[in-house]
Order: sequence, then structure tokens, then C-alpha cells
Amino acid sequence: MKKSDYEDAIEPMQEELVSMARWARTTGQRIVVLFEGRDTAGKGGAIKAVRERLNPRQCHVIALSKPSEAEQTQWYFQRYVKHLPSAGEIVLFDRSWYNRAGVEKVMGYADQEQVDSFLCQAPTFEKMLVDDGILLFKYWLGTDQEMQEERLRERLEDPLKRWKLSPVDLAARGKYDDYTAAREAMLKATHSDWAPWTLVDFNDQKRGRLTLVRNLLDRLPDTHKEPPAIDFPDLEHDPAVETYSVLKPITDFPAG
Repeated sequence: MKKSDYEDAIEPMQEELVSMARWARTTGQRIVVLFEGRDTAGKGGAIKAVRERLNPRQCHVIALSKPSEAEQTQWYFQRYVKHLPSAGEIVLFDRSWYNRAGVEKVMGYADQEQVDSFLCQAPTFEKMLVDDGILLFKYWLGTDQEMQEERLRERLEDPLKRWKLSPVDLAARGKYDDYTAAREAMLKATHSDWAPWTLVDFNDQKRGRLTLVRNLLDRLPDTHKEPPAIDFPDLEHDPAVETYSVLKPITDFPAG
């Protein structure tokens, strides 16, 4: 999809997201969105599409690192609970508690007993969230292995994207089918009436973002909320010019 076509399509959706955020703030609604999927599918870009026009004090992105020694002794969901939203907040999880059913299972960081326990508890945990009034949305982003390989190679060769290439990403290259099997088991156990999964094709990342954002907006209640009126009187004098006495600005970056 062409960048110009994408930008033309995403802008009105982001206006709707801004209105949705006003609605959430006004009503006290709490919103949680989980972003799961293949490595390189485009979770970061999808999250950016949702949050880039929103107030970062209201919309929080949570991307947890591996659990600490103390967290490893806690109830598995415990470290996620403290990041759940307060009234009027939106929380976007860049990977979530479903790490246990995905990377932890496939890479051997969790044994089968732990995975089975998680798959049994997750629907109950999520029903508690929904019953308490949280709007919960779960997205899984998919991409073919050929496209995954192309994006991994791009990360390897682009110094601006090299930081995205981790040892786990490389180790997972040969486990595409294992991740497929883990995903299917996860969906079978945790796709519920109160917290269903939504799968989105991200072989074309721009089209995938549009698909995801449109789906999210369409599943929310009517969230249209006009911005409050603000009195913005004339300045009544000529605008002041910035002056400095103690320090001067650094030299401007040279033009063309």
C-alpha cells in the first residue's frame, strides 16, 4: 500500500481515536488492547497508529521485560495487574500475559504444566477484567515466513533497525511452525465470548494497521465526543520576540 494512500486513510481514523479518548476521559471508561503476533509482524507500528495522536498521560504503552527473580515467584498475572488502567485511561500492551502461551512455551522458558495452568486461568482472569467494566480487545498480528525473513534481513542490514534484532528473534527463525501450533492452542483455550481474539493479516503492514484500527473503532460504543469550547481571546498587543540575557541559543542547524 502506498504511503500517501495510507496517510489519507489513517488520518480520519486517528481523529476518531482522539474523540474516543475524550469519551473515555469523560465517562471514566477503561480500555485495554493487547497486541500479540509474529516477530516482525508490526506490533510497534500498529501501536503507534493507535496512540500517536493521543495524550501520553492518558494512553500508556506497556512493554514489559523478562520477569525479575521476585516476579518469577509471584502469581503469573500479578505484574500485569499493576499496569491496568484507572478511570479514563487506555493501556496498550506490546505483548502481554500471552507471552506464556507463545515465546515462553516455544523457547522453553515455561514448562508444559505452567503453560497449561496459564491457558486454564487466562479466560477466568479476563472475565474478571471485563465483569469489572474494562473494555478488553485482543489482537494477533500474522505474517508469512517469507515476509518475516525479509523483515529480519532488513533489520540486520539497516543500522537504524538493528536494535530490533535480538538473539531471541534469531533463535525463533527455525520455529515458525512451533509458533503456529502454540498460537492455535492459545486460541482454542482463550478465545471466549467475553474476550475474543481478532486475527489481522500484516503481510502488508500499512493495510494491517488500517484494518486493526478500523476494527477497534467499530467495536467500541458510540464514542463521538466534541471537544469542549475554549475561549481564545485576542492577544491585544503585538507578539513578543524571544530575548535572552543569561544564555544564548546554540547555533542553528545549517540550512540546505
